[in-house]
Amino acid sequence: MKSFETIRKRAAERKGGDDVLMSLLAPPLDNKKLSDVPDDRFLSTMAERVFAAGFVWRVIEQKWPGFEEAFLGFEPKRLLFQPEDFWHDLASDQRIVRNPQKIKSVRENAAFVDRISGEHGSFGKFLADWPADDQAGLIEFLGKHGSRLGGNTGQYFLRWVGWDSYIVSSDMVAALRDAGLDISEKATSKKDREKIQGQLNVWAAETGLPYVHLSRILAMSTGPNRTAEELRAYMDDGE
Repeated sequence: MKSFETIRKRAAERKGGDDVLMSLLAPPLDNKKLSDVPDDRFLSTMAERVFAAGFVWRVIEQKWPGFEEAFLGFEPKRLLFQPEDFWHDLASDQRIVRNPQKIKSVRENAAFVDRISGEHGSFGKFLADWPADDQAGLIEFLGKHGSRLGGNTGQYFLRWVGWDSYIVSSDMVAALRDAGLDISEKATSKKDREKIQGQLNVWAAETGLPYVHLSRILAMSTGPNRTAEELRAYMDDGE
């Protein structure tokens, strides 16, 4: 495997130097702070990421105040108390994107968040206590027990709520393969995701960098060499 310092230097050279590279890295995230976040904010972000998947993200963002109204502020217990007519009527509610399957996922994730909150004291405490070096396991858990929260949607959910997460983008996978990690081009299998987690854990221990920085540096070390301005706009929409 190439050293991470070699990868970091290549990313810096591509972006115009260390100062520019550092300016493109998000502030470090503190998973423990999630303990204080109320359950409705986690359900709201879950829903936002689910509705944004395969859709124009900015449209979802622009309509989000309407989503908050339609879904009663995403308070899990309040949503779970609603009758069938409430959910049926949402399919024709013009305040939201009227996708029946994704509307259904909000109901299912309300039950998921409520259950986990009851078991751990809050959904935020559950996330705060999950080992920082096992994002792969957390994504698997979200995919298995939540609704439409596996894969990239789960990764973006963690990033959006402030969990120190990495995004397995195509550029990141290309950088890992170039560095010598034996994974497929898509890296969608459980085995590949475990290999990625293991290598990132090694680099996190070696460098002291948070996973969000490891992820972005890897992505910026290869692929289309966007300018700093283009990258800032691009990263507003993901990784």
